[in-house]
Amino acid sequence: MKEEIKGKQVTGLWIKAQPMADSNEMTINLVVLGKTQTGKSAAGNSLLGSADFESRLCPSSVTMCCSLGRSGRILGLIRRNGHESALCVRVLDTPSYPHSALSKEQVRDMVRAALAQHFGEEGLHLALLVLRADLPVCPDESDDTVQLIQELLGPTWKDFTAVLLTHADKAEEAGYSEETYLHSASSTLLSLLSSVQHKYIFLDNHSSIIKEERNIVLRKLLNFIRRNNYQILKHSKE
Repeated sequence: MKEEIKGKQVTGLWIKAQPMADSNEMTINLVVLGKTQTGKSAAGNSLLGSADFESRLCPSSVTMCCSLGRSGRILGLIRRNGHESALCVRVLDTPSYPHSALSKEQVRDMVRAALAQHFGEEGLHLALLVLRADLPVCPDESDDTVQLIQELLGPTWKDFTAVLLTHADKAEEAGYSEETYLHSASSTLLSLLSSVQHKYIFLDNHSSIIKEERNIVLRKLLNFIRRNNYQILKHSKE
């Protein structure tokens, strides 16, 4: 069945509906974006169940280029027509924005090229804006990364963006449940979460998360993608 293009081409982007084919495997494509030391690479490793991306404490930006990681076949999350299907997760790790060694233009152009290279054919399902749950989000603080997402994803960016709140274990250690955390959160963070239709996930920042925790996160991501009618963003290589 031929895919139908929804909407018009905007700045090199196509929005398409992805038909749910009768297949024994589904792949979801994700990109992680955020500032230095927010835990982007660690979050990518958690989603993949691997250590594909370098992640360590450093006074400067660690990630210098975009890199793609791919999980193995994950079972137990998807069923189609009464049969179990496997899930494959692909994550594009990106340099921080702003970056301690690269200009904003360099990071933007690098990420745009990587999106076209890796997801130009299959399309992007979700951009994950990574913020730290153990630090307050102040006015103007998230503007740079949100602006980058808007430039990369175009006018429909809110449909294709979710917020990933890392270091949630530290917030929990301080006595905050998800409910009390959001009740005490800044108006800046609450406004951002509202703009992306409350698509957010809390993620612990342990060196590795157990399989059950990972599956909970992946189920939430699949729900976000389902709510967006399995649409994908295709980035032109031109």
